[in-house]
Amino acid sequence: MNVRKHWFAIRKDLSGQRSWLLGLCSFLLPLCIWSLVSYTPWIWHPMVLISDPGGVAYFQKDMLVDREIFNKENAFMREEGESEARGELANPIYLPAPHKVVQAFITAFQTAPIRRNDPWLHQSILHSITVIFYGFTLSAILGVPLGILCGTFAFFTRIIEPFIDFIRYMPAPAFGALMVAFLGIADAPKVAIIFIGTFFQMVLVVGNTTRLLDKSLLEAAQTLGATSKKLIFHVIVPGILPNLYRDMRILLGWAWTYLIVAELIGASSGISWFINQQAKYRNYDNVFAAIVMIGIIGLTTDQILRFIGHYLFPWERRN
Repeated sequence: MNVRKHWFAIRKDLSGQRSWLLGLCSFLLPLCIWSLVSYTPWIWHPMVLISDPGGVAYFQKDMLVDREIFNKENAFMREEGESEARGELANPIYLPAPHKVVQAFITAFQTAPIRRNDPWLHQSILHSITVIFYGFTLSAILGVPLGILCGTFAFFTRIIEPFIDFIRYMPAPAFGALMVAFLGIADAPKVAIIFIGTFFQMVLVVGNTTRLLDKSLLEAAQTLGATSKKLIFHVIVPGILPNLYRDMRILLGWAWTYLIVAELIGASSGISWFINQQAKYRNYDNVFAAIVMIGIIGLTTDQILRFIGHYLFPWERRN
């Protein structure tokens, strides 16, 4: 058997067909587990959905009760000679079935907010994307040059990285109260939390990527008489661009992980506000749909950037 075509070949690429198949399975397997838990009563289903309350006074149709309580009340009804309640096994309300979440993808966009002045779902999503854009862009504008300097000059490494390394262990949400005090309750503190959550990590990651550049390239340029400025702009920056691009894709994913907390600081807004509002109204199918939407937006953005990277760095694709 050709080693390259083997499923478990070490450090070998799979064929395009097998790669697509495994990528599809990575989504289908969790979906299958979710479906089994949702549609197969004997796997979990700790609740009973009442279809006929019988003689139980406080039972109502379409009410969810624990199986233990349901069985206890029916046992009592049998002793009293009253009619028993009837129902079917069900999962708790916070675990909607997949088909209900799929339906929520459509209805959530079509359903007007309960309160008149609240934003629609598409407006909340656009607001979240805007917060991510400003927070991450500001982080990149400052963090990338600083990281390159730290990876290039020992002076900047020693004077900057110890403090950056100290700050990065502090959770970004811990600065929430300070950001509100300094910046108010609008979008500024939300952008600041995204910035704090990515900037300090970015400086260290970019600095480490810069240090991984082949030193022979620097030595060859110095032999040809390159100055420090030319080394940075004509050797170091072009040499790390492919890896730097991949680093930024990963760091953009980190920015999305801070979104939920960031949007709850100050005036609640964005997709996080929508999720919390729907949870309060016990519309958990909308909650699941909104969470999945975040994943879809993030994954789609990453794949678009990945596709663009193939054309920005064609030599990487050939390798």
